[in-house]
Amino acid sequence: MLYQQGSLGRIFVVKLEHGDDLLLEVKRLAVKTGLKSAYLFMIGALQSSTMVVGPRECVLPPQGIETHLDDGREIVAIGTLFPDQDKGEPVLHIHGSLGRGDTSLTGCLRADSRVFLVVEMLIIELLGFDAQKGHDPLTMMKTLLLNRVDSL
Repeated sequence: MLYQQGSLGRIFVVKLEHGDDLLLEVKRLAVKTGLKSAYLFMIGALQSSTMVVGPRECVLPPQGIETHLDDGREIVAIGTLFPDQDKGEPVLHIHGSLGRGDTSLTGCLRADSRVFLVVEMLIIELLGFDAQKGHDPLTMMKTLLLNRVDSL
């Protein structure tokens, strides 16, 4: 286990409106406000989204099961935002449950996440961390890299 200790900074209350691209708008906000690291909480609805809903098998590197939804679903999700190790641009990692009627899917939002009606979001800035998203050779994915670490 690796860890760093930091503190909380600014808090943003965000209203995403019908038709907004959730992932694009959060990245735009991060760039505009200089937000580097954050934790996100959200509720609302999406009209469409592409998600990874688990690995095909529990092996490394994993092969994700990708699914596209375009039937309008309620969303409850949490996520993180950290800068890309190479480009410095914001990288989002959002996991949530999307439900409609008596079915729901839980997974990682990847693309095409269009808001239906509204998504309300709370973004809490994280300060004092030396963390980025970068390539992990074990998983073959972009994962959290702690450049200064303490360990247990």
